[in-house]
Amino acid sequence: MIRSALLVTLGVAITAFMSFWAVVFSIFPNADNKVHKIANIWGKILLLICNTKVEVIGKENLQTGKPHVFMANHQSDFDILIALAYIPGQFRWLVKKELFNIPVFGAAMKGAGYIEIDRNNREKAVQNLDEAALRIRNGKSVMTFPEGTRSRNGEIKAFKQGTFYLAIKSGASIVPVSIIGSGQIMPKRSLRVRPGKVKLVIDKAIDTKGYDLEKRQELIEKVRDIIIKNYDYWREAGTAGIKDMGRETA
Repeated sequence: MIRSALLVTLGVAITAFMSFWAVVFSIFPNADNKVHKIANIWGKILLLICNTKVEVIGKENLQTGKPHVFMANHQSDFDILIALAYIPGQFRWLVKKELFNIPVFGAAMKGAGYIEIDRNNREKAVQNLDEAALRIRNGKSVMTFPEGTRSRNGEIKAFKQGTFYLAIKSGASIVPVSIIGSGQIMPKRSLRVRPGKVKLVIDKAIDTKGYDLEKRQELIEKVRDIIIKNYDYWREAGTAGIKDMGRETA
């Protein structure tokens, strides 16, 4: 517990420091790209001090030069750090609006161009998703957790429809992402931080052309099935099967 307390204290200090500089950089042209790069560095630093090793599987599946909607399962706050540190390129988060009220940190997220979602106001949430769709059409990828909240027991919950509305409206392909092991490092509603290894599995992009809002449930099931399949396979496979898919070890 002493280790965890020290890591949390250090993590808060680093977050405050990086958020301050993110706010400073946000005054410059093309600020959102610069601030996202700061977030990328922030994620790598926190993973390093927590002794979290990340293995990226399937990075070759990413199509460069095209915006995507990344969809990942969600077990831990560490999922955010893992995505920031190891999903390549520029992307923007969909973030519940309450987080923008955090001093300095909220301003840093605004500087990065992250998109707030009002989960208590459906009409406003649709407006937020339309804004995100415009960002995608302008070339920015978006990162989402379609479960909408962290899973406490590791079971992948039902997916909410909003992020699929976003993908269909924007015409962007969906990249299914499976995160394995983060829940053991820092479980939901826990401040205990354990050292460990996480797998980040990136599957091939799914084209959303041919899907409309009436076929949204079909798309939801397809994406969720892929994320669960990869999650189950790599959780059981250990390191034995890694060379079969190709990997990048960080």
